[in-house]
Order: sequence, then C-alpha cells, then structure tokens
Amino acid sequence: MRSEEENRPDPLPLDQVEKIVVLLRESGVGEIRVRRGETEISVKAMPEIPPASPQRAAGAEPQAEAPDASPETNGLYSVRSPLVGTFYRAPAPGESSYVEVGDAVQAGQTLCIVEAMKMMNEIVADVSGEVVEVLAENSGGVEYDQPLFRLRPDEG
Repeated sequence: MRSEEENRPDPLPLDQVEKIVVLLRESGVGEIRVRRGETEISVKAMPEIPPASPQRAAGAEPQAEAPDASPETNGLYSVRSPLVGTFYRAPAPGESSYVEVGDAVQAGQTLCIVEAMKMMNEIVADVSGEVVEVLAENSGGVEYDQPLFRLRPDEG
C-alpha cells in the first residue's frame, strides 16, 4: 500500500511556471491557468504602461505640451518609475551604467532597468536632454511614480 505522500502528484516545477509566464507575455492573452493533479496555478497579465509616456499620480493635472518641468525642479524633467521594483543602473552586474550625470540622452534611450516579478523593464528617456541627477540608489527599491532621473530638456 502506498503512503499518502507517495500518491501526491509532484508540484509544478518552477522552470515550468517561468515558461508559462513567458508564454503569457508572448501570446497577449490576459490569463493562463494550468492544472497538474491537484495543483492549479493561474497567471494573469498586468497591463503594461508604455515607457514613452510620463506617468501621473491619480488626480494630478494633465500636462500640456511641455514635459514635467516646473519651477520647483528648476525647469528639469523628471523620469519616473512606471512600476514598483528594483532599480538597476547597468544591464548586468559589473557592466557600465546606462547613463551618468552629464551624459546627453535622446528620447527613447534606455536610462536604467526596473526589475519587477523577475521581469527586467527598460526605462527610457521621454525627452532628449542632459542627465542632471540620478535620484534612485542602484539595486534599491523604487515605488510607482517615483522620480528616478532629472533631465535638462534640450532647447527647442
């Protein structure tokens, strides 16, 4: 006679769960459910926030044509985190940072990575300009809508 532990099906291996997450992202569907024996997992897609558009806190005034430059920031533009996660200045440990203070950047250029739920999300510049300040600590946590960089937008 087999024990209860021997009759219990093996749980879904972690590498299989990761494959399901990749499949979900690539397929564009909203949810995938997988059952193996008595184990069932459900993976739901989170809506993606396009990195090219600046994010605003709920209830904030919509911005006009000008980027997020205000008298409080001396006309500087704040690049904000579109999600909660871990901030990384470089693509991998031991590699050079994407940008340094003083660097000229173009709109759409990668500034950093924010890791959320084992997914690496590139954060790009919304405007062309000069990196004036890095506001987040490398390998530190960041919150939704937290300023990560201050840029001096190009004139014109």
